[in-house]
Amino acid sequence: MINITEKAISQLQVLRQEEGKDENHHLRVSVKGGGCSGLMYDLGFDDKVVESDQVFEDKGVKILVDKKSLLYLLGTTLDFSDGLNGKGFQFINPNATRTCGCGESFSV
Repeated sequence: MINITEKAISQLQVLRQEEGKDENHHLRVSVKGGGCSGLMYDLGFDDKVVESDQVFEDKGVKILVDKKSLLYLLGTTLDFSDGLNGKGFQFINPNATRTCGCGESFSV
């Protein structure tokens, strides 16, 4: 399961509108190789659900995760910060054993 905070939902609604996406475009969360710690998070909107996707729903937001990424993301909470230390989405991932200083990448 992947959870999402109210602050993240608010920001996602703004981004969806800015990108001209409708409610048929769900949030896709994935993990890709890269970054200083080895793995990076990727967020986007997608209107295609493939057979191998896991679909979660939290607070009315449908979240799509591919099988490979699911292993790294189970139990993760997606949050949004607009504080002094930077503005952006934050992943609170209990599976990460190490993160880089900027919070953009992680390893398990």
